[in-house]
Amino acid sequence: MVRTQFFVFALLTTLSVILSAPTNHPTKRWLNFGYGLGQKVRGVNIGGWLVLEPYINLSFFRQFDSENIPVDEYHFAEVLGSDKASQQLQAHWANWISEDDFAQIAAAGLNHVRIPIGYWAFQKLDGDPYVQGQIPYLKRALEWARQYDLKVWIDLHGAPGSQNGFDNSGLRDSYQWQNDENIAVTEQVISSHIASYTSSQWNDVVVAIQPVNEPLGPILDRNKLQDYYQFSYNELHSNESSNIVLSIHDAFYDTASWNDYFPYPEYTDVILDHHAYQVFSLAENQRNIDAHVQYACTVGDSITQDTLWTVIGEWSAALTDCAEWLNGVYRGSRYDGSYETDRTDGSQVTAVGSCENRWNISTWSDQDKTNSRKYVEAQFDAYEQGLGWIFWCWKTENAVEWDFQRLLAAEIIFQPLTARQFPNQCNNET
Repeated sequence: MVRTQFFVFALLTTLSVILSAPTNHPTKRWLNFGYGLGQKVRGVNIGGWLVLEPYINLSFFRQFDSENIPVDEYHFAEVLGSDKASQQLQAHWANWISEDDFAQIAAAGLNHVRIPIGYWAFQKLDGDPYVQGQIPYLKRALEWARQYDLKVWIDLHGAPGSQNGFDNSGLRDSYQWQNDENIAVTEQVISSHIASYTSSQWNDVVVAIQPVNEPLGPILDRNKLQDYYQFSYNELHSNESSNIVLSIHDAFYDTASWNDYFPYPEYTDVILDHHAYQVFSLAENQRNIDAHVQYACTVGDSITQDTLWTVIGEWSAALTDCAEWLNGVYRGSRYDGSYETDRTDGSQVTAVGSCENRWNISTWSDQDKTNSRKYVEAQFDAYEQGLGWIFWCWKTENAVEWDFQRLLAAEIIFQPLTARQFPNQCNNET
């Protein structure tokens, strides 16, 4: 009798919650990964594959005269022309990532891959030089993910007109995404994108859709950005059988500033994506290893205060910005004082150190390797205070601090991923 009364009470309570919830938002749905249930996200980004990035894909850009190097995929395709660009990119899409990569990712103890793709794979603007053909390769990757029990985030990495002016958006030094025409095209792209990957064919594999990567909040209209996130949320949840979450980047605002946006429980199944790098300013390059570790731990502490689920969707082992063209073609590095943008008054920038052979891990000192491992371990511990992490990225041509595969071979990233040479750096051991 007591059990019967308890069951009735529980049923009435559940019905009360459902009936009192706003009618324009769905109730909690079952997901294909245990977000919020103690299961940690441990993943890698497949960078430099379906969207070119000069520092990852050096050989694509080195084929040009040194004084006329294209600075992004847009200009790469424009300079080469459609036929040659398509020939090179088709070969790259077919060979850069293989089934063996997915097997290695799973064997390393990872459970997620985040796959960046540009809007131009789905729909181009008039006059765009980009070439298409990425979709069959994306679908092949989804099949491999299913085979190796990996979950996939599909990330719209480049938006029309560029959402941030970074070369990884496809178009460097442009900030035209929020023009009416470009927003309209982005909405069309994300609608078709969502319709494709929330279907029953893929929704056991695709667990999150990211409607735009790294929108540069300080130069954008935040209201328009939030309207676009709302649009994407509504599109994603228009399919009531979908069990896919929406991942929204924090747009470089403090993560806590999103606490009142998509508030729980009115909204469900939203992940806040924060990217944690410490090399894109001179001050960060000047930090010693203890300061780098401390800052990573601070990030871990801060995300525990977020009301949205928070994943560190990009981070790396980089303690310097020495990777060639990391800051963009022709722009140099802050670490060695060659970064031109820092010379606003015409003076020389004081170098922190030398970038010579930083790409060649065989030349690293034992202290370099120790520092790198300490930093990686601290980030593992810090970011798992939230939902977890997705490393940037799986492989590069020679940017070793950004290359999970090479760092794994060098035992800077270690097996199993829970092993520690430097335990409890963030004082969060339970």
